[in-house]
Amino acid sequence: MHKRRAADQARHRVETLRDSYGPPTQHQWTPRQSETYETAVRAWRDLDRDAQTAMTEYVKEGGQSRHKIEAKVRKAVQDGGPGA
Repeated sequence: MHKRRAADQARHRVETLRDSYGPPTQHQWTPRQSETYETAVRAWRDLDRDAQTAMTEYVKEGGQSRHKIEAKVRKAVQDGGPGA
């Protein structure tokens, strides 16, 4: 759940930057804005990959449906479950 929460927070950061900077095709981003955005995207992708890997390992160990486990994790993250 902690990895999913971290990935979701990183996604939110990317969306916030995109909203703040405007679409790159319509606004000229500064080099610093471009670097900040690309760093945030890489962090999001890495964290999301880690969350997916952890989910895959958990499902293999527990033998439960991935769909059900993902739904439980998403709900817990949205509800501010353990470690919120």
